[in-house]
Amino acid sequence: MRIIKKIDIFILKQFCLLFAGTFFICLFIFLMQFIWKYVDDLIGKGLSFDVLAQFFFHAAMDLVPLSLPLAILLASLITFGNMGERLELLSMKAAGIPLLRILRPVAIFVTGLAFGSFYFQNVVTPESSRQLAALLYSMKQKSPELEIPEGIFYNEIPGYNLFVEHKDMETGMLYGIMIYTQGTSFDDTQVVLADSGHIRSTADQMHLQLTLYDGQRFRNMQNTGSAMDKATVPYMRETFKTEVDLIPFDNNFSVMDASLFNDNAGTKNIFALTHSIDSITQYLDSTGHAQYEQYGYTFLTTPRLRPDADSVFLERHAAATPVDFDTLYNSLTDHERARVLRQATERSRNGVLQTDMVKDMNFYVNRSLRIHYLERHKKYTLSLACLIFFLIGAPLGAIIRKGGLGVPVVVSVIIFIFYYMVNVTGEKLCKTGEWDVTFGSWLSTMVLTPIGVWLTWKANQDSAVFNIEGYQRFFRRLLGLRTKRTINRKEIIMYELVPGHVIPALQQFTADCAAYVESRHLWKMPNYFRTFFRYEPDTVVISLSDRLEELVHELANSRDNRIIAALNEMPVLVPDAHTRPFRRPRLNMAMGILFPIGLVLWLRIWRYRLRLWRDLEQLQKQCTYVEERLRDQQKEA
Repeated sequence: MRIIKKIDIFILKQFCLLFAGTFFICLFIFLMQFIWKYVDDLIGKGLSFDVLAQFFFHAAMDLVPLSLPLAILLASLITFGNMGERLELLSMKAAGIPLLRILRPVAIFVTGLAFGSFYFQNVVTPESSRQLAALLYSMKQKSPELEIPEGIFYNEIPGYNLFVEHKDMETGMLYGIMIYTQGTSFDDTQVVLADSGHIRSTADQMHLQLTLYDGQRFRNMQNTGSAMDKATVPYMRETFKTEVDLIPFDNNFSVMDASLFNDNAGTKNIFALTHSIDSITQYLDSTGHAQYEQYGYTFLTTPRLRPDADSVFLERHAAATPVDFDTLYNSLTDHERARVLRQATERSRNGVLQTDMVKDMNFYVNRSLRIHYLERHKKYTLSLACLIFFLIGAPLGAIIRKGGLGVPVVVSVIIFIFYYMVNVTGEKLCKTGEWDVTFGSWLSTMVLTPIGVWLTWKANQDSAVFNIEGYQRFFRRLLGLRTKRTINRKEIIMYELVPGHVIPALQQFTADCAAYVESRHLWKMPNYFRTFFRYEPDTVVISLSDRLEELVHELANSRDNRIIAALNEMPVLVPDAHTRPFRRPRLNMAMGILFPIGLVLWLRIWRYRLRLWRDLEQLQKQCTYVEERLRDQQKEA
């Protein structure tokens, strides 16, 4: 017996081809979003192609675990949507193959992807994150490439403000140059004006060679006197034909050591994260005990005066037993009181500053601990998200039965955005300490798992979850809306209408409608107790509704357009809408006991009674008109 059957190979082939395409598309989208986030660190730095290739490669490796769930969701939707649209799912079910058996080969493949995602996050992603962090930091420290604009001051060269009136793009010559430099103070200011010049990097890429032609240099002389003694600050003026300056400017790119980022939570595997969590927890416990020993005695025990305390009143009133501080304070002189208050204020201020420092330190250490917990949970949740998105995408595609890149892409984006919002919200609240880390990390999983199980169950039951007509009927019933009759004149009539048979039925129906309206007084308010607790079916309206449909069905064979139009004006009767709000007696009783809700439903019943009154009046009018038309046809015949 073959373990892998042909139908499994057929389904896997369709899914794998789509998964390969959607995976690279999702990875490209996430990579573009990531690059756009750091575009300011890439542009204008003169980075070589190999550095950019390393950046793209490590960024892609870091985004693979996030791209896998979305790719699985999109591929599942398209695969099973295509199979449903081409009636392949229907053929398999007709052959006796249940939906869960159809999903089994892809489910096994996705389970393997989930384990692969976990391995990837535990082995490949930490190293890629470490290398990517080193590249990003090095790029931020890299000096920008020289692209001096025209007409504005350029300050990307450290210590220099450079203004160029015109620049020759072919030769690189600069015209109308003004350079403003300032040292450590205003006295060290220099201004250089030159007719032309150019800037070149040296061979070692460590300096800029600035060559200026036909210019003047203005430099402040150091002012030895005060500003009150001299009205102006003297300066030195120097004229030159050609001048060459070397400006320190490191134009090389060097990647810093990636091992410096080993403490980041994102660069650690499961074992390293667990070890770091234990270390941080032990550090917090030890510092907590130390802080309790230090501050607990000070604030929670009764203060005792000690001979070695550095204050005036402790020197004069040293004791080993509790004392009355008010008495001691009143016994001091004014000078001693001022000194005591000054020392107390200073010690209180120092205590507050020390407490704030300890609080900030504890906050950042606890935040680091929560981030480590989040990273450890994320390795499991992102792997499990592959299975969850398959449980959502595959049955959803079987229910929607729409393939291609239209509806599946829209649905996938909506689902993933919802997942991403829930996940990011949970992580942010965990990082701030407002939520428990475990709850916030698994929030998206807890929200989407029931949805996936419910969709799988509905798809296996062949339930029309997304049947628009079903929802339209529900809301019509909820809001009391009715469908209008749409009867068209028949081109071919199998049974000719006999007026002599229909006219007596119309007369009797009209008379019964009039008698019912006269006897029931539908315009009156219904009895609240009878509506909710003593339901009795209105057999007369049920009979009138059935007879009306029989008459409409028979009159639809008429060749008279006016009779057809009159039939379309006849309302559709709802037999039980004016008698009870729900079909279940216990639910009616519960709503009747809940008076605020029951009052609304009771007013709704009254509205339906008034509507029934108008419908019966309309039916009498239309039936009378149809009867007259039939009599005229009898006379003509």
